[in-house]
Amino acid sequence: MDPIHIIGGGLAGSEAAWQAAEAGVPVVLHEMRPETATFAHRTDGLAELVCSNSFRSDDDEQNAVGLLHWEMRKAGGLVIAAADAHALPAGGALAVDREPFSRTITARLAAHPRVTIDRGEIAGLPPADWSSVIVATGPLTSPALAAAIRALTDESALAFFDAIAPIVHFESIDMGKAWFQSRYDKGETEADRTAYLNCPMDREEYEAFVDALNAAEKTEFKDWERDTPYFEGCLPIEVMAARGRETLRFGPLKPVGLTNPHAPATKPYAVVQLRRDNALGTLFNIVGFQTKMKYGAQTEVFRMIPGLENAAFARLGGIHRNTFLNSPRLLDDAMRLHADPRLRFAGQITGVEGYVESAAMGLLAGRMAAAERLGRPLAPPPPTTAMGALVTHITGGADAKTFQPMNVNFGLFPPLEEARGGRRGRRDRYKGYTDRAKADFAAWLEPARVPA
Repeated sequence: MDPIHIIGGGLAGSEAAWQAAEAGVPVVLHEMRPETATFAHRTDGLAELVCSNSFRSDDDEQNAVGLLHWEMRKAGGLVIAAADAHALPAGGALAVDREPFSRTITARLAAHPRVTIDRGEIAGLPPADWSSVIVATGPLTSPALAAAIRALTDESALAFFDAIAPIVHFESIDMGKAWFQSRYDKGETEADRTAYLNCPMDREEYEAFVDALNAAEKTEFKDWERDTPYFEGCLPIEVMAARGRETLRFGPLKPVGLTNPHAPATKPYAVVQLRRDNALGTLFNIVGFQTKMKYGAQTEVFRMIPGLENAAFARLGGIHRNTFLNSPRLLDDAMRLHADPRLRFAGQITGVEGYVESAAMGLLAGRMAAAERLGRPLAPPPPTTAMGALVTHITGGADAKTFQPMNVNFGLFPPLEEARGGRRGRRDRYKGYTDRAKADFAAWLEPARVPA
């Protein structure tokens, strides 16, 4: 049997390879690292997490991304299994220890009898004799491949800027000022209830911090980058600050649900949170602090935060350009390119945003490609499911004229029937979405189940 070729060893490509191989189809997974490096990656491991280490909410009854976690677990997802295996306390969210997470995925794929990992860049369109290809090259698609896709589709590439948050060594944080607590003490275990480090600011400190953000030296964009927009869900901290002096206090620095044990009678004016980045608890990333400030400015400004005056940074923030397709115009409902149906796309390049969303589209692409290879084509999940809502959005539900990257959310789902006697409350409505999705996803999954 001819293999499925998968270009890109990130979350989507790794998941696609796993799903296709588990379905009984041979796979060649092409990853250009370490032969060709990128700005954001630090290792040659598969599924390396380059930005946050959070997979966001794990609540599968009240949150759309938590529902997506549930669906991926139900479908035997490799990425979600590795995330669960290397989960860190995160107060109701699913955060992972990024290095062992990547090592686990790399090892499991390398050991799979139907997976071959090929290290090297695919510079341009895949060879004509590759009859089934999944392109899962993510936000850092190589320029040669991006140019070839543009030429094939006669479509200008869309792009936005994505930013990376800094990581701090725990030993350099002043615990005489900072404290451990999740907002509203959320979480079922003590570890979850103390998953975040909090650094309080009074009004004077907050105002000075905002002034410093606004005045700091920023990364200069090249001419061809100047009209590229930001993704609204991952704005640089200084861009948020420029939108208004109170924007940060109603965003990542909101001072609610927290009590400072060092000064319990004083309510902080703002609070900076840090989340554990590894199982040892030696590294913490600053939540919401993705940035385009130059390195020298970052260390100066972030050390203004109480508790971080002597912060030692394991990694400073950065910014990179993220390329994606106009998928509603270019892809069919099986994520195949209209101009060349042997090419199927998955992950962030399709216009989904977020680790979980990218991996979920890889899961679908791998299953669809394998089913097609085995002579039993697989329809996408119904739009009442989280995966189905996402793939429906990117392959036709969104307006191609205004298409922008999208996280999974209940606004993508078909409306529920109104409850008898009036409108549902929000919690009942969200529970209605998730109950319906679970039933529909299980029904979709069952005919496609591959015997062990």
